Amino acid sequence: MLLRPRLSLLQALAPLPLARRACVPARRTLSASTAAAAGTTSSGDAAPAPALPRKNARKATPPPEGIVKTALFLPPGVEQDAEVAAEMVIPGSNIVVGPYAGDARVKEAEFVKSSARARDCPKDDRPEFAVLGRSNVGKSSLINALTRRKEAALTSKKPGKTQTINHFLINKSWYLVDLPGYGFAAASQSARMDWSSFTKGYFLNRDTLVGVLLLIDASIPPQKIDLDCANWLGRNNIGLTFVFTKCDKVKKGKGGRPDENIKAFQETISGLYPEPPPWIMTSSVTGLGRDGLLLHMSQLRNYWDNEPV
Repeated sequence: MLLRPRLSLLQALAPLPLARRACVPARRTLSASTAAAAGTTSSGDAAPAPALPRKNARKATPPPEGIVKTALFLPPGVEQDAEVAAEMVIPGSNIVVGPYAGDARVKEAEFVKSSARARDCPKDDRPEFAVLGRSNVGKSSLINALTRRKEAALTSKKPGKTQTINHFLINKSWYLVDLPGYGFAAASQSARMDWSSFTKGYFLNRDTLVGVLLLIDASIPPQKIDLDCANWLGRNNIGLTFVFTKCDKVKKGKGGRPDENIKAFQETISGLYPEPPPWIMTSSVTGLGRDGLLLHMSQLRNYWDNEPV
């Protein structure tokens, strides 16, 4: 039987658009003792106990200093007036670790199916996260980094190569879904309209969708098409997390360092949404944000699995 939409989770992840603005309560953090009891003080790629470093493992670079401080995202299970210790915020993000966070390791990943239509997607009750973003934002690279499989999602120098809804089964328990990129100028108008139609159908009719990872290229200034996409998701009460990609890159002639571009994007978003959406910085090259993103996904997924319907 398919899961019914969890409205409380969707409301927690999908801030209301500007037209429905409301007062924002002050956000603070979760106590370290609460998180320690939940076993969530370790990184997202480790069990609750600290993991030993792997031989020849690539060390992830820390997030750059000076990132704009935004209101914290409190996940399900954390009260709005909860006290928070700084160490309970995932590095390079505004995401607090809550009681539903758990083992976030990716032990196995397998490609299951490509679907040309939303109604052809797998029909089981496994929760899923959709990966969405502008063409050439680094969707395939992020999926490969999360699964630690070089060819889990095919990367290409041709933007817009993904033309189907691709499901990857993680640990035989949940899906990571690679969606077609949007905004590729070389695509025909009819192709772009077809993409918009079947992708929106997926969002509006997929009962097992926990949330969307909306990828934003941090190496360039904010793009209107990304803001439009975020606003559409918010209006339709679809949970999202902003995943800033390419945080290791600085593009000459295109303006701004990643931290400057992220700050500009956050300032724009803060004017659109009354509640702070979760966001995290990543780099598929250095590994920045990988474990934190998986930990964030684990607490949303565990809440989804345990909430009564």
